[in-house]
Amino acid sequence: MPEVKRLTDLVDYQKGSVVSRTIVKGEGGNVTLFAFDRGEGLSEHTVEFDALVYVAEGEAEITISDEPHRVRAGELLVMPANEPHAVHAVEPFKMVLTMINS
Repeated sequence: MPEVKRLTDLVDYQKGSVVSRTIVKGEGGNVTLFAFDRGEGLSEHTVEFDALVYVAEGEAEITISDEPHRVRAGELLVMPANEPHAVHAVEPFKMVLTMINS
């Protein structure tokens, strides 16, 4: 049965960590919620599909192909397929990552 939930309550910050929770997963893609403590991040990597980042809380720097982008709560950014990207938490932040495998 569908249930209304507050997005930012679905994952908690943990000191010195990155926490993730998959919200939807299927053959066509997935939606994952992340909570990053200040200074934490994801090292540079690439994926085969476009990825949409929506910042639900806080602030981060997302670098795509060596170009930094500052994103804050309420903003979104598309990370193009096959472009190297990395994420760094400027302050504690939560993001929703949506990947569509097509």
